[in-house]
Amino acid sequence: MIKGYQTKILAMYDAIRQKEEADFRARKSHIEKTHPEIIGLDLKIGKLCIELSISALKSIDNRDAYLHTLKEKIMDLRVKKSELLVSNGFDMEYLNLHYRCNKCHDTGFIGNTKCSCFKQKVVDVYYTGSELKGMLKTHNFDNFKLDYYPSRKSELESESPKKNMEKILSNSMRFLKNFDTTDENLLFYGSSGTGKTFLSHCITKELIDKGSFVVYRTAEQLIKALKEIRFNNNASLEELLINCDLLIIDDLGTEQLSDFNKAEMFNLLNTKLLKQKKMLVSTNLTLESLLKTYSERITSRLMGNFTLCKFFGDDIRIKKNLSKSK
Repeated sequence: MIKGYQTKILAMYDAIRQKEEADFRARKSHIEKTHPEIIGLDLKIGKLCIELSISALKSIDNRDAYLHTLKEKIMDLRVKKSELLVSNGFDMEYLNLHYRCNKCHDTGFIGNTKCSCFKQKVVDVYYTGSELKGMLKTHNFDNFKLDYYPSRKSELESESPKKNMEKILSNSMRFLKNFDTTDENLLFYGSSGTGKTFLSHCITKELIDKGSFVVYRTAEQLIKALKEIRFNNNASLEELLINCDLLIIDDLGTEQLSDFNKAEMFNLLNTKLLKQKKMLVSTNLTLESLLKTYSERITSRLMGNFTLCKFFGDDIRIKKNLSKSK
């Protein structure tokens, strides 16, 4: 789990519990004023529950029979309480605390293990107000259209752009389906405007909606982050990049190239591969250009540890602009 958010999230759980307890007190106060007989039953149930707990530890003649009798009395009173609540228009759970997560009772933990709702809150905190969250309202699979990819095959490729994209979509869906059990990485490469970034956003939204922690950076933004880690010892940022569920690096090849930048990029890729932390990298470069641009250490990992998905076809951005101008 990503560090740096726990204090904020625990405060959120505390606020939730305070709100629940305040609502519970208000409901109980209302019942006390309007239906005191229900509160009377509630008090009797509480006393008998205490007596049951104490008696379970005492040495009593015929204890099993006595405890059974107590349990029967508690059950009868609970039934009467429920019947009174319902007959007066209330829910049977009206006088109980209401939890938003019944697994952890809004603490974020089941024993010493973080509840699934805790991870979702990390995702919510990270993406609230982010530029990416706004973008994903339109960049998602609902708006992904194969119609932008021609069915005709060019002389340069063995299949049509549409057939090729159908295969890439199938790979992406398999990647999402097996996300929690696979260590697969994806490399999207090909000419500009063919849908690499859009499909990356679609994958991002699917994973975020399921509670996965996705960090999205352009290659230029990533280099800035790596410099921040190296020169300012930003451990929280390093934790974010290394241990997120999926790191997406967009537009590889547009960042400023230097020996330092290449070395830091290699260290990040290598660390994540060793830790089996998944990545999706997209680039406008061809595989040949990647080999010329980056060191053998980087390209061997990109081409040896990533599923290669080549994008080709017409520039979709130009197609969209032309259709708007008509």
